[in-house]
Amino acid sequence: MGTIGTIDRVAIQIGSLSIYWYGIIIGLGVFLGLWLAMRESERRGLNKDVFIDLLIYAVPISIISARIYYVIFEWSYYKDHLGDIVKIWNGGIAIHGALIGAVITTIVFARVKGLSFWKLADIAAPSIILGQAIGRWGNFINQEAYGGEVSRSFLENLFIPDFIINQMYINGAYHHPTFLYESLWNIVGFAILIALRRVNLRQGELFLTYVIWYSIGRFFVEGLRTDSLMLFDTLRMAQVLSLVLILVGVVLIIVRRKLGYSEKKYLDM
Repeated sequence: MGTIGTIDRVAIQIGSLSIYWYGIIIGLGVFLGLWLAMRESERRGLNKDVFIDLLIYAVPISIISARIYYVIFEWSYYKDHLGDIVKIWNGGIAIHGALIGAVITTIVFARVKGLSFWKLADIAAPSIILGQAIGRWGNFINQEAYGGEVSRSFLENLFIPDFIINQMYINGAYHHPTFLYESLWNIVGFAILIALRRVNLRQGELFLTYVIWYSIGRFFVEGLRTDSLMLFDTLRMAQVLSLVLILVGVVLIIVRRKLGYSEKKYLDM
């Protein structure tokens, strides 16, 4: 796709086996997120192995749900290229689909194990947004999820390193590095969530803060992208879902407080 100074998507080639940067980066995000959640779970009185057990189910289900979500909204292509549906190493997984799969998996897991979903979600929230911040660099390598055309001077004025600028040269033009915008937004969100742990929010509110923060950033970044999944050919699905999630997050915080569903505090869990 790119023509000047672009990065090879294949990190390691062993005979006919290709190991892609995309998979390595996603794996790194998962590993760091798991490590962070395991450390925090011990502080909150949970066996750290709980998140290993959860991850065994959540990772494959999230990948599958993320791919299904993407394929549904790109069915006009995949209906004629069914063999490409399984080629996730080429990109094409939707984070909202992954989150839906992860939440459903965690709800079921918590119920089976007799644990609190909100407790697990609160502990996992910083891990999730950190994983997302790292995972966006997989889009960078694949030259996907980029924004509209801009000049090279525009990118240089953002003080972006040359290796990023060169990778944003796609199909004969430079583009907004929307992967970078979202990654930086998520890093700030990660720092906020870590700080909020000390505020002692009510149970569930750390996770809901993550939902709100991520959705605000995604709404604006999505408006710059050129590859949005569309709803009714006019609405950007990620923006619609982001608005819904912001509303749901705010309403749940208010309602749970008023109805007394969130009397437990994070640091008391």
